[in-house]
Amino acid sequence: MHEHELDGLIDIAALARFLREHVPGTDAPLAVERLHAGYSNETFYVTRGDQRWVLRRPPRGALLPTSHDVLREYRMMSALAGTAARVPATIAACGDPRAIGAPFYLMQRVDGEVIRESSPPQFEPWAERQRIGEDLIDALVELHGIDWRGLGLDGFSRPHGFLARQLNRWTQQLDLTRPHTRPLAGIAEVTEWLGRHLPESGQPAVVHGDYKLDNVILASDPPARILALLDWEMSTVGDPLTDLAWCLAYWGPTGDPPNKMWETTNAVTMRPGYPTRAELVARYEERSRRKVHDFQFYFCLAVWRQAIICEGLYRLHLEGTAPNPRTADMAWVVPQTIERLHRIIAGEL
Repeated sequence: MHEHELDGLIDIAALARFLREHVPGTDAPLAVERLHAGYSNETFYVTRGDQRWVLRRPPRGALLPTSHDVLREYRMMSALAGTAARVPATIAACGDPRAIGAPFYLMQRVDGEVIRESSPPQFEPWAERQRIGEDLIDALVELHGIDWRGLGLDGFSRPHGFLARQLNRWTQQLDLTRPHTRPLAGIAEVTEWLGRHLPESGQPAVVHGDYKLDNVILASDPPARILALLDWEMSTVGDPLTDLAWCLAYWGPTGDPPNKMWETTNAVTMRPGYPTRAELVARYEERSRRKVHDFQFYFCLAVWRQAIICEGLYRLHLEGTAPNPRTADMAWVVPQTIERLHRIIAGEL
């Protein structure tokens, strides 16, 4: 792919020099393909001879503090290598933005299927739908069961006061975003409700931070099984129930009218055969031996974070730097998500 087709996001000649100096292998020409599947960091397939990688870099434009931290992804994934976590192998990272125009890292390319707006035909049978939900929970239990002490994660580890910091951090993100987008009626009341219902966290664990169905790669052939967990930019050590609730916020019915249902994994997983949220919570409790307490709070926190992240994506859309053109939908998705939040506060999970 030529440089102009990459929209100035990667200096291919500079990337080739970096690879020659840091990644052993052939000196074959590079092939680079930009993906438009995600809504966060920019993602590219990079091929050099028979070597196949994925490159991640931040989007262009003004970024919120702590967002789009590709080097954080790299450090966490590298630390988890050799554990039970299903992480792709990391290859190399560069924090110098002068190299290709931004910090970036390379990881192993894992072939398989990602379920977003629909599922492949081989996963349509009822038993496969069931297995997808079960393995999604099992992979999360594996991650939360890792003994993270001794993995070099000291910089990630501040589990005490985790939920209060999450509430403060995302409130700040929203406050930084809204001057560049619009007023958002109803979200302040949700923020206040969360502050009044803050629970005590249980034992800390490695937290993925963005764990959901479209951030995992499934093996292409049945039986359904997860090969790799993707998008670690918000990973940390903290309250594992935030991961469970985040995953389930993207699973099953949302309460939105069918004609206003945004095409996400919720629309897929509300179909017959996929386990219910209650069934997945029960499986998590059984497999992890952790009690899922205060689920209304955790679920509300997850959907509130959704709204704030989506408003940040809407800002990138307005500024013309969004990695995915469908961020234009955030104009109506965010207000609809706030309506969902008020249903959650009212007890409709």
